[in-house]
Amino acid sequence: MPKDHLNTVFKGALILSISSLVAKILSAVYRIPLQNMVGNTGFYVYQQIYPLYGIGMTFALNGFPNFISKLVAEQPDETSKSLIARRAFHILSGLSLVVFFGLQLGATWIAAHMGDVNLAPIISAVAWMFVFMPWLATGRGYYQGKFLMGPTAVSQLIEQVVRVAIIIMAAYFSVRLGWDNYRMGTWAMSSAPLAAICSSLIFTAFGLRYLLAPAPAPAPAPAPAPAPTHPLPSYRKLTKRFVIEGGTLCLVAAVVILLQLVDSFTVMRGLVHQGQLPEVAKALKGVYDRGQPLVQLGLVVATAFSATLLPALTDALAKRQPIEFKRQTQAMVHVSLALSMAATVGLVALMPQINRLLFGSLEGTTALRIYIISILFAALITTYTSVLQSLNEYTAMIIGIIAGLATKVLANYIFVVHYGINGASAVTVLSLAVMFAVMWLGSPEDLQQVLLESGYLIKLLALSAVMGIVVVLSCHQITALVGPILANTRGMAGIITVIGVLIGVLVFVAGAVYARLFTIREWLVLPYGKRLIKAVAKGKEHHS
Repeated sequence: MPKDHLNTVFKGALILSISSLVAKILSAVYRIPLQNMVGNTGFYVYQQIYPLYGIGMTFALNGFPNFISKLVAEQPDETSKSLIARRAFHILSGLSLVVFFGLQLGATWIAAHMGDVNLAPIISAVAWMFVFMPWLATGRGYYQGKFLMGPTAVSQLIEQVVRVAIIIMAAYFSVRLGWDNYRMGTWAMSSAPLAAICSSLIFTAFGLRYLLAPAPAPAPAPAPAPAPTHPLPSYRKLTKRFVIEGGTLCLVAAVVILLQLVDSFTVMRGLVHQGQLPEVAKALKGVYDRGQPLVQLGLVVATAFSATLLPALTDALAKRQPIEFKRQTQAMVHVSLALSMAATVGLVALMPQINRLLFGSLEGTTALRIYIISILFAALITTYTSVLQSLNEYTAMIIGIIAGLATKVLANYIFVVHYGINGASAVTVLSLAVMFAVMWLGSPEDLQQVLLESGYLIKLLALSAVMGIVVVLSCHQITALVGPILANTRGMAGIITVIGVLIGVLVFVAGAVYARLFTIREWLVLPYGKRLIKAVAKGKEHHS
């Protein structure tokens, strides 16, 4: 790959990574004020249908655009690129219409199986976003296939900003005008198609020229240019690739969303079967759903920095440098695992204060502590799938995801009936653990060894345990000093949380330096890692 082209790829990947990071943070953070405004039952109403939106966005933002970009990049000339994008648009249009009419006609049936028929209008509202999915997915995939990441990044940010603004406005008017929770939920989920319309405008010129205009005849290549190496695949072959390759990418991108979808069909019904009144069950499901934005934020922290190594990983693979590829893989896995472990242990230790600070009560603290462990396994799954995709190793991923989903489907309802929302949290963690275990066992031996070599895992577990104990003891000490009444206020919970985070970071960083947890390459990936290396080196010179 030429150096200029490689720089363009890296720059584009960086732009897309930054926009994805901002969008993920927005997508996690807005749910905290939403819950504060509409309460546990209102939050339940929104979160019950959220997985349907999440699956649609996986189609439009990750899975299918990535697959279409691969199709476009495979084509030898501009005419072929536009024609393959048009065919992809036609196939996705057929899929989106099937999903749209399925949700519209089956809204009442789906709502009934979720245990609440009042959710039907909200399902109908979110279904409209699938109408715009082909336009968004094809536009994003076409430009990504030409290594132009700007349009995807801009459309992604527009979609999130518009959607979040509409949701918060719906919550505000719901409180101000006294709407019931289901009317609020309908307006909040209407944000999905409205945001899709706004973000689709970025691709208007592309769509009018390549997707809706009469199909251009393939122009003969000029004499000096090489002729196309292969004809365009037929619709039949292309549809098969969409199902197998595109479907796999969507499945990988939607792992956490699919687990949440299982929760939508089982937690509410399981709580009612346990003996809870329907209104109490709805509120408890809303409490359980508090864990989702926390896990999402934890995953952003755990995977954002390790993801910066992906371009270097791809470059090492392209240049056939196996030793460099292994080093980059090891750095990705080590950084992701360490940050996810630190985030998990820290959140578990501080959960009573975080629950009080963000949501105003201590309800569901035990369930949230269990649920937070998802960050650890979800981050490892994200990292390993990135590496396995770069190696074109899909079998272990697919089997792992299917095994994890099967675990969730088979066990969730039973565990909820017996253990309430604690059981649902435990099954989510178990399902992700099964997914990762299958992926890890099915991955190449070198990739397996990355997790075990050099005593890294033992050092990390010991350091995390020390950090967790120090943070818990510090919080107990502060609580004892200020007294139980003041400690139970949101303001003091915030102060204790900030102090606990600072103590945890100091203990973890100091322990990592002392135990030599990271290599220099791994330190450089972390924020302020370069400064820390210099400071440690100066300290050694001073003592010697």
